[in-house]
Amino acid sequence: MMKYLQRIGRSLMLPVACLPAAGILYGIGYWIDPSGWGTNSIIAAFCIKAASAIIDKIPVLFAVGVSIGMADERDGTPALAGLVSWLMITTLLSSGAIAMYTGTDAANVPAAFGKIENAFIGILAGLIGAGCFNKFKHALAPEWLAFFSGKNCVAIVTAFASVIASVILYYVWPFVYGAIEKFGTSIVGLGPIGAGIYAMFNRALIPLGLHHALNAVFWFDTIGINDLGKFWSGTGELGVTGIYMTGFFPVMMFGLVAGAYAMYRTAKPERKAAAAGLLIAGAFASFFTGITEPLEFSFMFLAPGLYLIHALLTGLSVTLCAYLPVRCGFNFSAGMVDWLLSFRAPMAVNPWLIIPIGLGFAAVYYFVFTFMITKLDLKTPGREDDDLDDFIIPPIMDAQKNENKKSDFTEMAAKILEGLGGAENLKGYDYCATRIRVEVKDGSQVDERKIKSSGIPGVTRLSDTNIQVVVGTKVQFAYEAMEKLIEASR
Repeated sequence: MMKYLQRIGRSLMLPVACLPAAGILYGIGYWIDPSGWGTNSIIAAFCIKAASAIIDKIPVLFAVGVSIGMADERDGTPALAGLVSWLMITTLLSSGAIAMYTGTDAANVPAAFGKIENAFIGILAGLIGAGCFNKFKHALAPEWLAFFSGKNCVAIVTAFASVIASVILYYVWPFVYGAIEKFGTSIVGLGPIGAGIYAMFNRALIPLGLHHALNAVFWFDTIGINDLGKFWSGTGELGVTGIYMTGFFPVMMFGLVAGAYAMYRTAKPERKAAAAGLLIAGAFASFFTGITEPLEFSFMFLAPGLYLIHALLTGLSVTLCAYLPVRCGFNFSAGMVDWLLSFRAPMAVNPWLIIPIGLGFAAVYYFVFTFMITKLDLKTPGREDDDLDDFIIPPIMDAQKNENKKSDFTEMAAKILEGLGGAENLKGYDYCATRIRVEVKDGSQVDERKIKSSGIPGVTRLSDTNIQVVVGTKVQFAYEAMEKLIEASR
């Protein structure tokens, strides 16, 4: 079950990766026309409308992305199936359709059906599309229906499955919506404290890859909060909208960077140079793009207590920013790029305050991390008990130079595959934004030292057979190279 939920989390990264395009377009539009939001400039209007095409259709992107990510094969068919399921469910359960079924006025239809086009339904449609693809992609039809054999029948089966799902949702969705609304409302009702609680759980769920499900409630339009969409579209409440995003900026741009410096300073003298490669690369990614996984995974399993402190500090940052007169938002993550783009967003309030707040949290992170690491002798990068020869941190900077020279990832993939026990030891594998997720048959055959020697930041074990190889933002290329090696060995 946990593996299945993790796959959903990984699948959501595909549509989320579309959001930076919207952020850039929104940013350009609002910089050109900060007061009219497009009414004073056709170029600004063009950019803002183009960005809205992405933001307003996030649930559709979820349907397509989840269907692709959950499919057994990388194929275009599950994407079509996910879209078919989305169209069926949202049409059959629209307010107008419900009014027709019940013979009542649309105004009397339960509010839940007015919000049927949401991220949750998008994810559900994607799961239906992928499930139908995985089950029927090799189905054989009678000779007189031979054209509809295999993948050609997937969309048809998906349509019928979606009708059944719609009938179930007709009775279930009002209760599901009510429960989600109650949870979201209870957090919203707590104001800044609730925002901090949400942020803490956001970080706490990162190791399981389940934080996206929580984000859908607050950032998107699952229950009407839609903090992200309202911030960029200008339809929110000035001074309130952005409450669930603003506090992440001080942590991702400053706090984690200072935490990385603390880990470097507390590393053993003979290992500082090696630790610096991993920590510098992770800190840069966190500050510039808001991608925190490379840095967080460098210590979350080595020092889980320290990661808990990080989650608590994130909650504190979000709570503090919610109380202060500062609001900014992001389309991808809380890095410098999104911070700069949000300056002219209609719901932005004193985004420059992120700098002094961030510097304050940088000091807190540095001293707290330093104290915790030294006082409790936490095994952060550069402080492991293994012999020096066993401490293998990849030469990140050299690897980056090699990538710039367009070198392939075959050698890296070969070492990773060898360290996993070879192709014959793999039961299943896929990848997310920064990690190759692998399920092996025999965990005793996994050689973590061999895997690390490939030049990757780290390896984590969720269980004896569930392995995560942390590669970084170039994970796609390492995965594809490994996939080719596996196919060649068969």
